[in-house]
Amino acid sequence: MRDTKESRLLLVLLIAIAFALITVDIRGGRNSPVEGARQAAAAVFGPIENGLSSAVDPVGNAVSAIRDSGSRHDRLAALEKENAALKAKLGSDDRNRSRLSQLDRMLKIAGEGQYGIKGAQVIAIGAAQGFSWTITIDVGANDGIKRDMTVLNGDGLVGRVTTVGPDTSTVLLANDPDFTVGTRMEGGDELGFASGQGDRPLRVELLNGKAEVKKGDRLVTFGSQADKPFVPGVPVGVVSRVDPSGGGLTRTLYVTPYVGFTKLDLVGVVVEAPKKDPRDEVLPAKPKPIPTPTVTVTVTPSANAPAAGQQQ
Repeated sequence: MRDTKESRLLLVLLIAIAFALITVDIRGGRNSPVEGARQAAAAVFGPIENGLSSAVDPVGNAVSAIRDSGSRHDRLAALEKENAALKAKLGSDDRNRSRLSQLDRMLKIAGEGQYGIKGAQVIAIGAAQGFSWTITIDVGANDGIKRDMTVLNGDGLVGRVTTVGPDTSTVLLANDPDFTVGTRMEGGDELGFASGQGDRPLRVELLNGKAEVKKGDRLVTFGSQADKPFVPGVPVGVVSRVDPSGGGLTRTLYVTPYVGFTKLDLVGVVVEAPKKDPRDEVLPAKPKPIPTPTVTVTVTPSANAPAAGQQQ
């Protein structure tokens, strides 16, 4: 065939038809409309293909390798995408389970203390309003929140509301150095004042310098006049160290708070105080002491041992 404009046009047309047939064949799969034609061609040209296989196998193998590599890459990419989606779902499920647990514990505290609470989510942390240890929650004046309301969660005392906007509020955390709350010892009436120390235990000054206190004793909020800023009976923490009594008017304790202030998520603002002081009702159950195993040693005299009163 001579190289003319018509021949080049015909070649381009044949190539376009070939690509169109290939596309239809690939999309059709087993139900391809050219399946019959392909089988007929295979019967006619099969022997010829076998004769030429030695010449084209290297090229065919290379093409197959590239095609398989692409398929493997696509499958790997799909599997990685599915794996990432599953991990994201698992993470979401874990978070949901964690939040349900937080909510359950918070509702239990509210029920035991007869506190009317407004649930909220922590949406920001930081040095808002010049305070060192604060959080921002997603409820405000439009939700009935007012300044100097107690904030708690499923573990105990979180802090108090200091600033209220229409839809958000700032909470000063109980571990802030500017925070002070009146406390009462469990099972008695020993009163004191707890102050925040950042990431260190709370410092409590008991009003009675001769009070009998030991490690493991627990404290709750004493409550404020008109229940603001603190309602009574909210768990504060556990005594971790007691300074030796020096005969002073007060006694210093160090208390590990129940609340983890660096991992806050769901909290409750007490919008209605209890009708009576719940005293120690809201404190968690004390852990059962682990019994100390006792070992009894029985000595059996040997047959060669001398009888009583005999000398060797």
